Amino acid sequence: MSIKFHPFHGGLHLDDHKAMSLSQGLQKAGLPDRLILPLKQHTGDANKAQVSVGDRVLRGQLIADNPSPLSAPIHASSSGTVSDICAHPVPHPSGLSDTCIVIDVDGKDESMTTKPSDIDDLSPWKLVERIRQAGVVGLGGAAFPNSAKLSRGNYFGIKTLIINGAECEPYISCDDMLMQNYAGDIICGIDYLHRILTPLNTLIAIEDNKPEAIASIQQALAANPLKHTQVITIPTIYPSGGEKQLIKILTGKEIPSGKLAFDSGLFCQNVGTCTAITHALRDNHSLISRIVTVSGDGISQPGNWVTRLGTPLDHLIKRAGGYKNPQTNRPRLIMGGPMMGLALPNDQVSVVKATNSILVMQQPAELQSPQYHHECVRCGRCAEVCPTKLLPQQLYWHARAKNHARCEEYHLPDCIECGCCAAVCPSQIPLVQYFRAAKSDIRAVKKAQIKSDRARTRFEAREKRLLLKKQQEEERRRIKREALKKKNPTVAGEQSIPDPVRAALERVKAKKQAQADKQQP
Repeated sequence: MSIKFHPFHGGLHLDDHKAMSLSQGLQKAGLPDRLILPLKQHTGDANKAQVSVGDRVLRGQLIADNPSPLSAPIHASSSGTVSDICAHPVPHPSGLSDTCIVIDVDGKDESMTTKPSDIDDLSPWKLVERIRQAGVVGLGGAAFPNSAKLSRGNYFGIKTLIINGAECEPYISCDDMLMQNYAGDIICGIDYLHRILTPLNTLIAIEDNKPEAIASIQQALAANPLKHTQVITIPTIYPSGGEKQLIKILTGKEIPSGKLAFDSGLFCQNVGTCTAITHALRDNHSLISRIVTVSGDGISQPGNWVTRLGTPLDHLIKRAGGYKNPQTNRPRLIMGGPMMGLALPNDQVSVVKATNSILVMQQPAELQSPQYHHECVRCGRCAEVCPTKLLPQQLYWHARAKNHARCEEYHLPDCIECGCCAAVCPSQIPLVQYFRAAKSDIRAVKKAQIKSDRARTRFEAREKRLLLKKQQEEERRRIKREALKKKNPTVAGEQSIPDPVRAALERVKAKKQAQADKQQP
C-alpha cells in the first residue's frame, strides 16, 4: 500500500554529519569503575532509593522505585557495592545536582537470577505492568514512562501505530545503528505492541538517508511478517522525528493544541523503546543499557557504543579516543544534538535513560549562544521555518517582557524547542532559551497557583466544618430548649422557671394564713 506524504509547515534541510559516527560498527563501552545513577531519569515523579550505603547489588537489581504510575524504576547496571547516595551533577537544563546512587563496580558483572517468563497468556494490562517493572521509558528523548503511555493508548483505542525511526537531528546515529544491528528485536517489540494496543495498521517510518537501516528492517519484517505493517521511507527534513510532525507527514492529521495523539487514535513509539520492550517481555531483562552516539569535531574516534546506564562520560570519551587537543581548546559537551541538545557542565555527568548522544564540539559555530545579540528586525524567517506554525518573533517579545498571559495566547506550550527559529535568526537571538525560560516561569507560577488553590480549598473546607459544627451545636441547644418548654409550660410567652426563694416565702405566707384562719372564732 502506497502512502501519500503530507509535508508539515516549515522545517530545515541540515547537514546531517552522521557519516563520522557510522564509519565504524557498533561497539561495547565496557564497565566503568563506578556507576552514578540519578533517582529520576524520566518525565514524572522521582524515585526513592530502595538500597542503603554498603549494600551489595547485582546487575538488574531494583535500587529505586516509586508507586506512582508516572514513574519508572531504576535497576543496577552491574554488580558492586553502593558507596554513596548523595547529590551529584546530572544532565538537566538547570545545571543543578540531584540525588544519585553511586555503585563501586566489582568487575564481576553478576546478574540477578532471571529466566525468560511465559507471557503468552498474559493480558495487555499484565504486559504493561511487566514493562513498568523493567523500567522502560521512551528512548526517543522525552523519557516518558512507557507503561503510562501504553495504558492511555490502550484505554483510548488505537487505529494507527507509528514506529519512529526518523532520527532527524544532525550527528545522532544511535537509532540508525540500532536498526542495522537489532532489527529483529524491533519487529518483536512491535509484535508485543500489537498485542497491547491492537491497532488497525502499523507504519514504520525511516528517513531516506538511512538505506542500511531500511534494508535491515525490511528483511526482519519479511522473516517475521506482521499483519498490516509496512516500512515507509520518508523525506529527510528536520524535525521530521517530532511526534506531531511525523503524524502530519504520514497521515495528514494535525493534533490540535492541548490534545495528544491518543485523542486521534494514533500512537507513536521509538525504535529504541521497541527494543527495550522486547528485552523486558521476551528476555525478562530490565533497562540497564542503551546505544549512545559519541560524535563531533572534538572527539578522536566518533562512533556508537552500547553503554551501561550510570556510566560517567569521561569513561565513554576515553573509549572514543579522548578529546582532540584538550590542552589548547576545551571542547563543549552537549547531551543530544546541536539543535535540541543540553549543555553539560563537565564529563563527570553520567549516562541516563534519555542519553542518546554526546556531542563534543571544538568549534562552537553550530552551538553559538552569544551573551549579546542584535535586536529583532522583524524579518519573519523564524515564522517561516517553525514546524508548529507559531510566531516566534511575537513570542520573543512577550517572553522577554515576562508577559506570561500573552505567551500562552500565542501558544507557547506548543513550542517543541526544535531550534529552527534560532538557527535562521539573522540577529542571532537565542530564541529557544527565551522560550524555555518562559515555559519554566509559567510552570512555576502554575505550580504556585495550584499550591495556593489547595491551601484555599483546605481553609474553606475547615471553615465549612467549623460552621457546620457550630450549626449542629446550636441545633442541639434548640432541641434541648424545646424539650424544656414541653416539660415547663410557658407563661406570657416566657418559660416558667421555679424560684426557690419565692416558693419558700409563699409557703411561709400560706402557713401564716392557715394559722390566722384557725384563730378566728
